[in-house]
Amino acid sequence: MRIAILAHEQFPDSAKTAVGILRYGDDDVVAVLDRDSVGTTVSDHLPDVDSDAPVVESVDDAPEFDALIVGIAPIGGGFDESWRPDVRGAIERGADVIAGLHYFLEDDEEFARLADEHGVELRDVRNPPEDLTVAEGVARDLDCEIVLTVGTDCSTGKMTTTLELVEAAREAGLDAGFIPTGQTGIMIAGWGIPIDRTISDFTNGAVERMLKEAADEYDYLFVEGQGSIIHPAYSAVTCGILHGAMPDHLVLCHVAGREAIHGYESFPIPDPGEVATLYEDLAEGVAPTELLGGALNTYGMSPDEAEAAIEAYEDSIGVPAADPVRDDAAKIIEQL
Repeated sequence: MRIAILAHEQFPDSAKTAVGILRYGDDDVVAVLDRDSVGTTVSDHLPDVDSDAPVVESVDDAPEFDALIVGIAPIGGGFDESWRPDVRGAIERGADVIAGLHYFLEDDEEFARLADEHGVELRDVRNPPEDLTVAEGVARDLDCEIVLTVGTDCSTGKMTTTLELVEAAREAGLDAGFIPTGQTGIMIAGWGIPIDRTISDFTNGAVERMLKEAADEYDYLFVEGQGSIIHPAYSAVTCGILHGAMPDHLVLCHVAGREAIHGYESFPIPDPGEVATLYEDLAEGVAPTELLGGALNTYGMSPDEAEAAIEAYEDSIGVPAADPVRDDAAKIIEQL
């Protein structure tokens, strides 16, 4: 499928969905919409992504495409009205529109009317199934080994790390599957449940349900984590995933040099080793787990700086660590 990605004024640093799809998606990206970077290409911003797709100002400037993906999600998952002309234009061109917002496109009167007139689909991937239930507490009984990525903060690379772990595991000959819990992972994998949109009583059960569905197909399941247990706004979803997944192992994700919760700078991030212990202690009463490894985001550092940062991170958490984008996740998978 040919897709265009909307990432106005956020590409690439604040466009996690756009970057995730470019790195790990199977679809053909024909353009990125970012009015701040018109005239460049994807590879100008993401040298590790082999793509010469142009960055354009609007859908009117994009080559033919089958779907427009909203590749950014503001805090709270709202819809920015400055995106409306592009969404409208995509629908009028006969393209589907896919979004991972808490604002559902299908509930927008104008978009719903236009989609009906032009015979296109509005896909709100953050809309969970209606038949979710509470957890049964059986994830640890499944015939597979479960690895969960957790973080010291939001936006520490949990989805990226999870996908890199799956790739490294498969390269090592392990039968590995991906459990997507967020909108970007769902878009990449083509299935999943958006955990941050579930009723709180059903969060653990939603994770457990996905694991039960995949356990017969894989020996190792890697669960995409969300939020952080020390985050003042998003800790609930983190705890729900931890207890619902009942993981055998954890991989702790951190951003080198980040000392406070992003967007909540009055809340300092403790030493990562303390955060790792907190996760293990929190899991203990439901299903004991252990730290398998650490993933460190060293974006913007020189090779020498990154190496020193990774060594310091390993000293802090007491297990092997790597930057899975700069290098790969093989060092962590070796621990399995």
